[in-house]
Amino acid sequence: MSEKEKNTPEPTRAKPQQKIDIKKLVSIVPPASELRRRQKLLREKRIRIKYDDNLPEGAARVPRELAKMLGINDGDKIEIVVAGKKKFVFTATIIDEPGTNNVYVYPAELEEKGVADNSIATLRKYSGT
Repeated sequence: MSEKEKNTPEPTRAKPQQKIDIKKLVSIVPPASELRRRQKLLREKRIRIKYDDNLPEGAARVPRELAKMLGINDGDKIEIVVAGKKKFVFTATIIDEPGTNNVYVYPAELEEKGVADNSIATLRKYSGT
């Protein structure tokens, strides 16, 4: 062998690398069912206002599903805004009723301001401002 051949290193065999455990990598990412479970609370929702003369003044009946979506509890103050201009504050009473689109309110104050029965409005939890 010549001098050059002795100085060049022999090709070494590559050592097998440790396999990365995929289960550890995947455990970081939550499953799709977990993402669906965490529903974000809505801040406001478009609803229909229905008049109910049997309610006490300043009261509104909100379906349980709708109240859950907006984070409203029984006895909380709610704000109903009609056409972005007319704002009304009511005390919420939670009711068990299918459907989440109708909120029943005491009509006297609404009629004075010119809001008709079955009007579309925005419902949100009252923030006090």
